[in-house]
Amino acid sequence: MKSKIVVCFCLSVIFSGCFLKKNEVSEKTGWKYNDAKYGGVERVKPNKERVAPGLVFVNGGAFIMGQLADDIGNEWDNLPRRVTVDSYYIDETEVTNQQYRDYIFWLQSVFVSYPNRVKSAMPDTLVWRRPLAYNEPYVQTYFRYPAYNDYPVVGVTWLQASDYCLWRTDRVNEAELIKRGILVPNIAEQRDADNFNSDAFLSGQYEAEMNERKQPKDIATGDARAVKFEDGILYPKYRLPTEAEFEYAARAEIGVTFDERTVERRVYGWSGSNVRDPSKKRRGQMMANFQRGRGDLAGVAGGRQNDGAAIPDKIRSYPPNDFGLYDMIGNVNEWVADIYRPMSFNDVEEFNPFRGNVFMELAKDAEGNVLPKDSLGRMRYDTVRAVNRYNYRVGDNRNYKDGDIGSSIFFNEAGDTPDTVSNSNRVYFQGAGEQQDNMATLINDKSRVYKGGGFLDRPYWLRPATRRFLDQDKAQWDIGFRCAMSSLGGENKIEGKKKSKK
Repeated sequence: MKSKIVVCFCLSVIFSGCFLKKNEVSEKTGWKYNDAKYGGVERVKPNKERVAPGLVFVNGGAFIMGQLADDIGNEWDNLPRRVTVDSYYIDETEVTNQQYRDYIFWLQSVFVSYPNRVKSAMPDTLVWRRPLAYNEPYVQTYFRYPAYNDYPVVGVTWLQASDYCLWRTDRVNEAELIKRGILVPNIAEQRDADNFNSDAFLSGQYEAEMNERKQPKDIATGDARAVKFEDGILYPKYRLPTEAEFEYAARAEIGVTFDERTVERRVYGWSGSNVRDPSKKRRGQMMANFQRGRGDLAGVAGGRQNDGAAIPDKIRSYPPNDFGLYDMIGNVNEWVADIYRPMSFNDVEEFNPFRGNVFMELAKDAEGNVLPKDSLGRMRYDTVRAVNRYNYRVGDNRNYKDGDIGSSIFFNEAGDTPDTVSNSNRVYFQGAGEQQDNMATLINDKSRVYKGGGFLDRPYWLRPATRRFLDQDKAQWDIGFRCAMSSLGGENKIEGKKKSKK
């Protein structure tokens, strides 16, 4: 007797709504989906996209990215150009001390054999020290003391922030599987390599007890099967926002648009060119946490006309912008994903502009089999090698058109070809090699952009277009971060807050 085909338990998750409905028919072949008699081809019906924890939807679109005021540093590294960003999600607030301590606690609990993993993730609290200032209390208190729980974490490098994003992806996906009853919780038993990792789970290299009644079902047999990415159950990866995404979200020009036109290019993240709040309730108060003038970080005692914060302030202390995002301007600067190049505005694409692509693929052995996960439970990846494609030629594109051999002034003299790997010792921005003995630059493949302005900055740096850079393994007392996530599907028309603060 043929086994009864079990209709898949509702997989109404982030990108699928989704009962596997029988009797749906392919428009192109006429064959039925989700029917064993027709081969068991699955079609998971998409549903309204669901927002992952901590994120706010940002409706993408076209905008003028770049400077709109005087370039006081004469950098000329961000000239105006029209670009388009796709819809995406971004954290409502900066990542806080408490939220980062959650990460440290997990690392301490799981990586018992790798204490250096915990050490490498710790913020550098010594960033508070100054030779001619008494900031010593903050070295001990700012990250650890409960009074600062809801203050943005600082002293984290770009690499640490990126690792936090990956960790957060795994914790959110693990929680989603547990909530749906698919994964039986075993959090207390996870040690070292035996911890939940999204990629390892999808690759079948994470073993845990599963609830067969809640698992997706194979259409042909009715038996429980492993969760696949195509089921739409797992969230995509948290990541740092691109520079374009950060600037677009910080401008929040959704509040000054009318009939497909932007009627005001905002200098900051609010209407007008003033840094004070014009609203009746907060009239005259600062719109962000920044330095008003030399030695004036917080205003005089008892005053109501300044930001009142000499250091980073608690999240949500200042009004949100028209996307509903807090502290995109001021409080602390924030890491973004991009590699810094002064000419990126002239090089990057018009759609989702970004410099920093290093295309990766799962590492495989000589027979083409995927390698086992590493000692930390993560899948191993390799940079894509040189390929003969029309859209890209190498995996590492950080130097593409601005530092690679093809754009080097030594291209003809050295006799290289455009196919030469980008890590050649004659790459301009690496500042090494026989051709560059008399050259010096602070810009290299570790230079990452940070934006937004912070509590130490004058109003100029609060402008979303301004950009600075720091090596990805360095940290400062005025740089934090927030995470972002791509929006999949492209049909979500949710809009941010439209009311302009005038």
